[in-house]
Amino acid sequence: MSFDRPIKIAPSILSADFADFGREIRAIEDQGADWVHVDVMDGHFVPNLTFGPMAVKAFRKHVTTVMDVHLMIAPVDPFIDAYADAGTDILTAHVEAGPHIHRTLQAIRAAGMKAGVALNPGTPADAVAHLLDLADLVCVMTVNPGFGGQKFIDMTGKVRALRGMIGDRPVHIEIDGGVDPTTAPLVARAGADVLVAGSAVFKGGSVDAPEVYGENIRAIRGAVEMATGQRA
Repeated sequence: MSFDRPIKIAPSILSADFADFGREIRAIEDQGADWVHVDVMDGHFVPNLTFGPMAVKAFRKHVTTVMDVHLMIAPVDPFIDAYADAGTDILTAHVEAGPHIHRTLQAIRAAGMKAGVALNPGTPADAVAHLLDLADLVCVMTVNPGFGGQKFIDMTGKVRALRGMIGDRPVHIEIDGGVDPTTAPLVARAGADVLVAGSAVFKGGSVDAPEVYGENIRAIRGAVEMATGQRA
């Protein structure tokens, strides 16, 4: 997976039809999704329970782009190999999930995946200052993790700080939470290049009306292009 900076839209399948994930994944990819975002929650680190490695392995069969797996779990390290075996391309762990995030990122890379590190809204940008040479992605949470459909929390200052810290390193800045055509331009202007969108992509559509997914994705892209003057 080569590095490129143009904006990528990564629909979160947390907002998809749980009874039809295969067709949902194919539908969003056909309609212009760049990545497929999978939210893994354990009911412990966050107050919700979603997917495990077996489900992610089943999703992998349908993903032809990039499978971006966001672990909202603690501990992380015992499960790294399972998510690698499931076919994960990018595995993201929270800096708040354990005392040894540096070692966790090393282990993710050693397992053959790209390594991401996520920051909750209350965690400052400088928490990852000494991790950037081990990270391929920094995920900035713009909601408190645990549920889809929450209201956007403005973290543009944090994004700008991260963009300055990253410099010319090949590290993505991902935004997760409340992304829609109104909020996407704010974070894109600040320096984000991967936008996770759940309800904003899936609302109003279905596998029988997938063109709505495409309209929603294009609305986010169009808003970013208008705000930044760059291709999205």
